Amino acid sequence: MSSETVFRNANIILETEIIQGSVQIRDGLIADITQGSSTIGDDFEGDYLLPGLVELHTDHLEGHYSPRPGQRWNVTAAIQSHDAQISAAGITTVLDCLRIGTNNEGHDFEEDEMRKMADALKKAGQEGRLRAEHLLHLRCEVSASDVMEQFAQFDGVPEIRLVSLMDHAPGQRQFQSMEQYTLYYKTMKGLSDEAFDIFVKNRIARSERYSDPHRKMLANICNERGIPMASHDDASLDHVAESVGFGVRLAEFPTSLEAAKASNTAGLSVLMGAPNVVRGGSHSGNIAAADLAKAGVLDVLSSDYVPFSIMHAPFMLADDPDMSLPEAIAMVTATPAKAVGLDDRGRIAAGLRADLVRVRHRNDDVPLVRSVWRQGQRVS
Repeated sequence: MSSETVFRNANIILETEIIQGSVQIRDGLIADITQGSSTIGDDFEGDYLLPGLVELHTDHLEGHYSPRPGQRWNVTAAIQSHDAQISAAGITTVLDCLRIGTNNEGHDFEEDEMRKMADALKKAGQEGRLRAEHLLHLRCEVSASDVMEQFAQFDGVPEIRLVSLMDHAPGQRQFQSMEQYTLYYKTMKGLSDEAFDIFVKNRIARSERYSDPHRKMLANICNERGIPMASHDDASLDHVAESVGFGVRLAEFPTSLEAAKASNTAGLSVLMGAPNVVRGGSHSGNIAAADLAKAGVLDVLSSDYVPFSIMHAPFMLADDPDMSLPEAIAMVTATPAKAVGLDDRGRIAAGLRADLVRVRHRNDDVPLVRSVWRQGQRVS
């Protein structure tokens, strides 16, 4: 039996404009968009109607599963808690990040825990436990000796929609400044001077030995299998040229304006963290996302470590007279969906999935997510 819903009196955020009108949903898809007033359907009272947000990079699930060092939460309960926060932020599609490769940063995950997490996510979805649709983003630490072995555990997993190539060794990319590296690893982890020196030397040695061959091997596999790739923390023109050569589609967190501009020119979508926008700068001391937006080279925002930031940041960017709200919302909807080949969502258009979010925003207030629908079914 066909099911039909109408939302009226909404400010509908389309790709290039905002219109006041109605949206008709039929059988989980957007059936029609009508401009003007109507007396039929649920009254949105002038609230915004957005496409469901598409999240490409969040480490949040890991925090629910391991809320304290060495501790593990029930995996299904952790997934449901994470999913509830994701959905409440207006995210209807999320690529959950799973770390691949042991880098001895004080995390003691077993080598098969990430695969078990992926299996638990799939099972939770099959059992109808999840509000959002959960796909996978494998964050591959190319400087880790075991990254290829752990990556092989995911052979044939269809939920993989993105693979990022990362190297967190000091003195380059994210941590060009030893001051920031010291703060992040020594101070936060409470390492002594001697322990920190050993830690740094080991990280540099592993990077010099493994990063280049592993980056090449992973890129070859992803290209063969048609898996989109992201570079991570590109800082220089050489980094960008290497990424382009490997067929990378997405530049995650470039650390300099030079790298961001070069990525943009090469046709890569530039992704930055929404917390960077909300906080007003990078926690690592690198380029501010708002500066990339002003330069016209910011394409995608991710929530990274604060789920609601992905809803908050676009409204903040749209306060700039040079950026419209539809342009800012596209950074968390249409553009990330396109970057990973999800062409059935991310826009309010006839025939696409009815993944939708009702948002109230008045003046400069923090936006309020009032309701969320995935494929026409209310989930939050």
